[in-house]
Amino acid sequence: MMKLSVVNTGLFKLDGGAMFGVVPKTMWQKLNPPDADNLCTWTMRCLLVEAGSRKILIDTGMGSKQGERFRSHFHPHGDDDLLASIEQCTITAEEITDVFLTHLHFDHVGGAVSRLADDSLVPTFPNATYWTNQQHYDWAYDPNPRERASFLKENFVPLKEQGRLKMIDVEQGVEFLPGFNVRFGYGHTEAMMMPVIDLPSGGRLIYAADLVPSYGHVGLPYVLSYDVRPLVTMEERAALYEFMQPDDFLFFEHDHQHECATLHRNDRGRVVIKETMTLEERLGRVV
Repeated sequence: MMKLSVVNTGLFKLDGGAMFGVVPKTMWQKLNPPDADNLCTWTMRCLLVEAGSRKILIDTGMGSKQGERFRSHFHPHGDDDLLASIEQCTITAEEITDVFLTHLHFDHVGGAVSRLADDSLVPTFPNATYWTNQQHYDWAYDPNPRERASFLKENFVPLKEQGRLKMIDVEQGVEFLPGFNVRFGYGHTEAMMMPVIDLPSGGRLIYAADLVPSYGHVGLPYVLSYDVRPLVTMEERAALYEFMQPDDFLFFEHDHQHECATLHRNDRGRVVIKETMTLEERLGRVV
């Protein structure tokens, strides 16, 4: 049996237009109201999966090792912290056995590596195996100009150099462990990994990462300007919705108001939000 816990790592800000692409501001501002600088607030919500002797952390937020110039661009704030949130789950950093990285953008992998007082870089979780895939690692190591600012080598290269990084084979539906499968996406970035976790009460948690980062991105045209292949993102969302069963639900990594949501097709045939809820509320239900 798996135990699932939310790990909140803090808030940050990104330009609303960049987060909603071609959708007009008159529409997206109702979903996430911007500040005077057109910046919207987003969370970095990770997930702890406890399965037998394995304690698996999915993503790590942006961490705290970046300098003031970086922070001035993204305005990290809030009271939540990666290690403090893990401790609230009665788990220590030393007990984490695996860190599953959906992709290597800074707001998902930054907390994977910590900077010590002597400026050395070390794995934040000293006993963990870190997981990515070779296709995505190569993409991140030699980034295209569009994503260069999002792939910071200090966040993931030390893991490879210190022998802590392992690669998952890129194939649809790969099983990471029983009840924990992986889908791959190529719209947001190359070979992003999305966990699909079976629940003992029925249904599945879909950790869609940046394919559906918030409830405001459920609509097919609501595509991030950061995506390298926006039309592929739309195709992958549509395929994900076809894959989902009625008892499945989305876990939102970046929505600072809503943790999870179920979906359904309305009378016009569009996939829309059916209900939003916390993870605790969803897990407390018997399906």
